[in-house]
Amino acid sequence: MPTPQRSATTVVFYDVRGVKADARSVDALARLQLAACRCQCQVRLRGASKELRELVAFMGLSEVLPV
Repeated sequence: MPTPQRSATTVVFYDVRGVKADARSVDALARLQLAACRCQCQVRLRGASKELRELVAFMGLSEVLPV
């Protein structure tokens, strides 16, 4: 029986400079990550403000939304 081939995951860098640090933004980013995972991609945040990074961590999503 042949072993299944694993395809490489595509990483997409998403520039979030200027994105407001609130629950609505984090929810939208988490949904973006979920959609990306379904397409065998992964979103990485770039340019996140300190406040946005802290809110993502506070909401327990640091592993889901890596910077």
